[in-house]
Amino acid sequence: MYKNILLAYDGSREGALALREGALLARTCGAKVILLSVVPNATAATEFSAGVGGTLVDHIDGFKDQFKQAVAWMTERGFEPIPKLVMGDPAQSIGAVAKEIAADLVVVGHGRRNVLSRWWSGSTKAYLSDHVGCSILIACNPTSDEAFERAQGDTV
Repeated sequence: MYKNILLAYDGSREGALALREGALLARTCGAKVILLSVVPNATAATEFSAGVGGTLVDHIDGFKDQFKQAVAWMTERGFEPIPKLVMGDPAQSIGAVAKEIAADLVVVGHGRRNVLSRWWSGSTKAYLSDHVGCSILIACNPTSDEAFERAQGDTV
């Protein structure tokens, strides 16, 4: 069914859920996994660091550390993810990488936000649905590590 799955991971709780759900689907399909993390472009990162504290370098290093942990998590579970860390707008970067790797499926997490927040920052999922030529899974299944391990045993 799916041969190339792009897992978009941002280090958030929702990103971890998407990582687990996408990994289970990849295992079931025998698909190649491309694990993507997008460091927001310099403007967004600067705004982030101004609100939270720290420097842009600290912010980027934090993304890199979270990404390394995700790669290690997948590797420890028998996956051979192809890691890809890019800088840019998350929605545009996910779309570009999906096209670049000829993804059959893009898996993203979903964080619930209020209406004003959605309007103000735009919607990654809406952009993806208009600009990606493959299926998109918006992972909402709250799979714990323990449930992942049990489910993985069922798919092997």
